[in-house]
Amino acid sequence: MQKQDCRMLISVYEEKNLTKAAQKLFTSQPAITYRLQKLEEEYQIKLYNRQGNKLFFTPEGEYLVEFSKRMLLDLDKLEENLKTIKKDATGTIRIGVSSNFALYKLPTLIKQFLDLPYNIQVNVTTGWSSEIIQLLNKNEIQIGIITGNYNWFDEKILLAEDPLTIVSKNPIKLEEIPFMPLISYQPNKKKGPGEKATNPLAQMIENWWQDRFSAPPLVRMELDSVETCKEMVNQSLGYSIIPKSCLTDKDSFFTHDLINDKGKPLNRKTWLIFRKSNLELLTVSHFVEFVEEQLKNDQS
Repeated sequence: MQKQDCRMLISVYEEKNLTKAAQKLFTSQPAITYRLQKLEEEYQIKLYNRQGNKLFFTPEGEYLVEFSKRMLLDLDKLEENLKTIKKDATGTIRIGVSSNFALYKLPTLIKQFLDLPYNIQVNVTTGWSSEIIQLLNKNEIQIGIITGNYNWFDEKILLAEDPLTIVSKNPIKLEEIPFMPLISYQPNKKKGPGEKATNPLAQMIENWWQDRFSAPPLVRMELDSVETCKEMVNQSLGYSIIPKSCLTDKDSFFTHDLINDKGKPLNRKTWLIFRKSNLELLTVSHFVEFVEEQLKNDQS
């Protein structure tokens, strides 16, 4: 199988639809159908079955998908090792980063890394933490930086613990906020009317609220941008609850950090996540070592 066959198989498996896979790969549906048929003829297997508009892979097809993921990783290692043999430690590292970390913390981190004598390029993709995990599972990135409690069962490094804080234009008392308008920060939109938010941040805030108040908050707005929330608060349109790391020296808000039922700050954790096998890539190992050194310096 060729490299493009591996990417094609993974995309079709993930999308479960030939048209969507073709759009993702910037090719045509007939071209994908032709290559799939050739693979079935070559290996004398059936890759998938159709149910309506969806495709469901056979056990043989799923095996080829997993093989494709391993093959792409091995090809990355091959290219990296060849560069190392030539004593040319160049390459590109693909990093996926949660949006808030990318806005407030990432530029400084990347600048410091690029100043090192590695001659490594950095390709950055931003999105919600749940999307970053999906990209890592698909091998579209090699390292992820996510915030919140998500299931990840391979290597991870704790980067920071970020308090959640109430921000307001004027001083407020905690017992007064149920009667004040809330500018609600909702990183992930709800799927439909009456459905509860599934984003870990929204769930943390909801749990904190229910532990303290008997009435629901007076939500004036639901916004998916923390900067928009801050601007609404700055215009005295209400208060908001946001990660404290999203505040900068330019902000002039009154703040009140949330406390959990044990009297400790209610923090969100930010993690650097990756597969242990990816450490065989020189680019990845250099970046992980750099991050670990930065953490040691911060603690000393």
